Amino acid sequence: MPIHDDEVRATVEQVRRLVADQRPEWADLPVTPVPEDLEGTDHVLFRVGDALVARMPKIAGAADQADSDARWLPMLASRLPVRIPVPLHVGEPGAGYPWRWTVAPWVPGTTPPRLGCDDVALARELAAFVRALHLVDPADGPVKPPGSRGSALRHADEGVRRVLPRLAGHDDGFDLDAAKAAWGACLATPDWDRAPVWIHGDLQPGNLITNGSRLTAVIDFGALGIGDPAPDVAPALWTFTGAARDAYREAVGYDDATWRRACGWALAPSLTGIDYYRNTFPRMAEHGRRMARAVIAELT
Repeated sequence: MPIHDDEVRATVEQVRRLVADQRPEWADLPVTPVPEDLEGTDHVLFRVGDALVARMPKIAGAADQADSDARWLPMLASRLPVRIPVPLHVGEPGAGYPWRWTVAPWVPGTTPPRLGCDDVALARELAAFVRALHLVDPADGPVKPPGSRGSALRHADEGVRRVLPRLAGHDDGFDLDAAKAAWGACLATPDWDRAPVWIHGDLQPGNLITNGSRLTAVIDFGALGIGDPAPDVAPALWTFTGAARDAYREAVGYDDATWRRACGWALAPSLTGIDYYRNTFPRMAEHGRRMARAVIAELT
């Protein structure tokens, strides 16, 4: 079942033809789909041989990521403590496929548990990555537009208010009035009033590549830009539990106001995501429920 009504899913044959036409030196490499449990919300992934991965946007909203990755990731890579997927090729549309796409090195490893992990060492390593990213000079970086992670939290309010009545018709395992109160507390927090910083914006477990407790790579920079650092503080809730949550929050090193905005950036997409993914991507809906419960516990 498609996750989105407007999905365009590349096929193995399309990717094989595109690679052969645009990078003939890779034409003899086998093209195989990445298992569905590794697929995210906006790209379809294909292994190209053993060492490469083709990332094919499946919705129009992700179609500009190929160009963003090609422009910004080479600059960021030398300034970060772990690998990031710098594209080796930016592909053109063709073979019936409508958007630009990329081929990047395949990074071997595993991902942390999708519904949170209590790994203090990993939490500190991710915090070190975030600190390094936030120190990169933001000059000329792409400013996060209103409504996206890294912009003022108030721009997410309309979407939250619109989805709350739809959630009222379901039992998602948390008190909806408590969620409204937590959201109100987040909105009441002052906006970020300092210089914007580079943010990844989506440091979910599926975007972290690990070797045991060691962070070896961070992937999927679709939310990359400059803005409020709060979304990169939110992995304390998205990714970690228990002592690891506390360790990440302490190590990343922001103030209480940024923490409350981080709670907002954990809560808003979780509430909307529960509704959006309820029937098409149950794993994401369940992740949203867990985040809502975590934020409620934190703020009410």
